[in-house]
Order: sequence, then structure tokens, then C-alpha cells
Amino acid sequence: MLPTSAEYWISKLQLNAHPEGGYYKRTYQGEEKITDQELSVQFDGHRWLYTSIYFLLRSQDISHFHRLKSDELWYYHAGSPLTVHVIHEDGSYEEVKLGTNLENNETLQYLVPKNSIFGSSVLEPDTFSLVGCMVAPGFDFQDFELFTQEQLLAQYPEHHEVIKKIAYEKIPDGVL
Repeated sequence: MLPTSAEYWISKLQLNAHPEGGYYKRTYQGEEKITDQELSVQFDGHRWLYTSIYFLLRSQDISHFHRLKSDELWYYHAGSPLTVHVIHEDGSYEEVKLGTNLENNETLQYLVPKNSIFGSSVLEPDTFSLVGCMVAPGFDFQDFELFTQEQLLAQYPEHHEVIKKIAYEKIPDGVL
């Protein structure tokens, strides 16, 4: 039987607080690096070919709306289902549930396309969700952009309800 406490996983996996919310630890990075000259993505310098993390979100936490310049592939590992909220580049909204109940439209993995704005939440109270995330080209905080409610509501007023729930009202000092 898998442990049922977030604190167990945070301790055993040595997870740290993440600026977007939740807890994480980088587990892998590719041995090779790449520049934006080989890709359609624009960034400064070199990036690892890929990076991978554990990411844990408790029900009282929110992974706030943010954007990456790279694709991010999410893998469900343990705990309660996790809802990934995505505002795609075309402005459409998608809600995806990561989990093991395939009959309830949950999925074991999901690709968040580059340049999408996304965040996540755990719906069940007093629980957590543990996932893995692989980013290619690899994650770098230079390519990480957090959003406020005001910024997103100006551009996507039709998604008012989810923006109020998932975006920071004001990005706290020292987060990035």
C-alpha cells in the first residue's frame, strides 16, 4: 500500500517549495545541451535537452498560472487526481484530470504544449497529488513566466472563474 501523507513524500523525495506553488525536486536532466538555433523556441544561451522533476501539490496548495517556452509532459504517480488547467495559445480553455480512474476521464499522462498558460489543483480535501514533469528543451527559470489575475483577465475575460481560482492576485515578493 502506498503512503497516504504528503509529508511522507516531501520528506522521502526531499522536495522543496516551488515558486508557482507545491513542492518539487529535479530528478534528471539530459547529458546534452541545445541552443535555440536548432529549435523554433527562442531563448538565451543553452538548455538541457530535457529535464524532469517530481512535483507534489497538496489540496490546500495551488500551482498558479504560468507559462513555459517548452513542452511539459506530466505523469501521474500517487495520491488524489490532479486537475491541470490550461489556457492554450488560441485562448481556448482545457481542464485535464491526471489520475488512474480512466472510466472517470482521468489520464495517466498529459502534454502541456509550449507557450500555454497553465496551473493545477487538487480537488479532494486533505490530500495531495504526486506527479512527474518532463520539460523539453529542459526547464530553466529564465523561460518561466508567472501571471497575475489582472494580466490574465485583461486578455482572457471569458475564463474569469478559473483565473480567479488559479492565478495569483499579486505575485508575492521573493517568489522569483
